[in-house]
Amino acid sequence: MSALKIKKGTSRHSAYDLRDPNSDIIESHTLTVLVDNEAGVLARVIGLFSGRGYNIESLTVAEVDHEGHLSRITIVTTGTPAVIEQIKAQLGRIVPVHQVNDLTVEGPSVERELALFKVEGTGDKRIEALRLAEIFRANVVDSTLQSFVFEMTGTSEKIDAFADLMRPLGLLETARTGVAALARGT
Repeated sequence: MSALKIKKGTSRHSAYDLRDPNSDIIESHTLTVLVDNEAGVLARVIGLFSGRGYNIESLTVAEVDHEGHLSRITIVTTGTPAVIEQIKAQLGRIVPVHQVNDLTVEGPSVERELALFKVEGTGDKRIEALRLAEIFRANVVDSTLQSFVFEMTGTSEKIDAFADLMRPLGLLETARTGVAALARGT
């Protein structure tokens, strides 16, 4: 730390990218990749990660422009700054890729994930599960006498926290969509 108590590095809100590209610190980055919506493109993008031993923590894909036949792939991955730069450069070289953005360093962004939770419970556990769902703004989308299915949208951290609280109450199953993200502003 410097005399001004400014930590070396960057934050999502920093105007300056002060990260050391040679650092050994593992960082999580959200990348968006605009690609042609055609057969085999996703396999090529994912093949780049698996072929080089990079990990994907979250992956979402959807067509975003029907007329232009474009899809948006949102990938959350981890690595050192040098590895992240290498991933972005290699993604940019794939022919059907039109644009690669790193939302983690390009400025503020909005990230959300959808999750479904099946929770069993009767009596007090059932009441506690409903109370926690209300606090987390989770919706009940299915209910039986023995279980609930909750639907929740939010950050990955919020979804993880809800899952942690539901485990002792009888969490049976979880399904998650993966992160969808957009840069804020214009």
